Amino acid sequence: MTSSLEKRIKRNVSGRKRVFFAITPPGLESLCRKELMRLPSFSGETAQVPGGVEFSGKLYDGYLANLHLRTATRILMRIETISASHFTQLSKKTAEIPWELYLRSDAMPQIRVSTHHCRLYHKDAVSAIFTESVRKRLSQYAGVLEIEDDSVIQQRLFIRGMDDRFSVSIDSSGDLLYKRGVKTLMGAAPVRETLAAAILMLAGYSGNEVLVNPMCGSGTFAVEGALMARNIPPGWNRSFAFMGWPGFRPTQWQHLRNAAEKRFISGSMPPVVAFDTASKACDSLVRLAGSHAALDQIQVLEGDFFDLNPEDLTIGPGLVVINPPYGKRMGTRRESRQLIQDLMKKLQADYRGWKFALMVPERSDLGGISPEWRFHSIYHGGLKLELLVGKLT
Repeated sequence: MTSSLEKRIKRNVSGRKRVFFAITPPGLESLCRKELMRLPSFSGETAQVPGGVEFSGKLYDGYLANLHLRTATRILMRIETISASHFTQLSKKTAEIPWELYLRSDAMPQIRVSTHHCRLYHKDAVSAIFTESVRKRLSQYAGVLEIEDDSVIQQRLFIRGMDDRFSVSIDSSGDLLYKRGVKTLMGAAPVRETLAAAILMLAGYSGNEVLVNPMCGSGTFAVEGALMARNIPPGWNRSFAFMGWPGFRPTQWQHLRNAAEKRFISGSMPPVVAFDTASKACDSLVRLAGSHAALDQIQVLEGDFFDLNPEDLTIGPGLVVINPPYGKRMGTRRESRQLIQDLMKKLQADYRGWKFALMVPERSDLGGISPEWRFHSIYHGGLKLELLVGKLT
């Protein structure tokens, strides 16, 4: 990399504050903002907006967010905002964007366009203009943007048009952030890790108490809970798109990881108990837990929730979190409602003193509930559900 380009990158990208946008699942914006404000060494400003959290900071803060946020699905970094009402104007303005500060010449990005109330509403035409602008600009820097790592990481640009203004952002995450790099096998209708983390947070999970996950399926709650208990960042076992940016410095990233590793919690931990009636699911989770030292507190049992009591396991009280079958997985609506009512009876009979979190299709399926319990609207698999959390007395 030439010294002049390196100086420009440091001055305009690495050395000054940027605006980032953390995309979240619907309804998780507030949780994500709280996470951001608790990040170690984070000092930027945050603003909760529909669909996510906007925050300011240097590249370091963007790295922090990718590594540590459990409820975000993607972190974008704003590059530019341009106004254009016709294609000639758009072409001229995109040609002025210094793409070489953000992209390597050998990493042509995927471009995703969305438009709302724009005269330039044809997404393919807008995408073609941006693609040509990036190609022409980066061709001038062929062989110049060499960095320490020779591997090419797929990059993505997100173009969002609103009222003839186009915001241009680069994806810093790569794969969606729910992909932690730990779980590879998925069960039927699995809860994504981002939602599982949010549910554990809403239920008040501290990591210092027993976590029980009946009907565990592929074990998302168990794995997420174990990582949270040991304070292991959700992005610890994966890579990110920003590692392919011209401004990325591996030494800075390693320093950040070293700081995170010092905050890991080691030693004996309260158990995370997962059980299911499906032997295949249990066997897969046993293998997964055995392959990661960080998951050593996970205990897997094959059995029916209605046949097991916490006293039989000599554990508790703690938190019990349940994602029961409903909708297509259950069969009829009547069967789903009956199962949920049976679950509540079981919880109230055998889990007194425990905190709980129960995912249900509708509040009306539950029958009578304590006024001290709380509902939260959540989205899973395109369905709007209700999460009921509280303490059983």
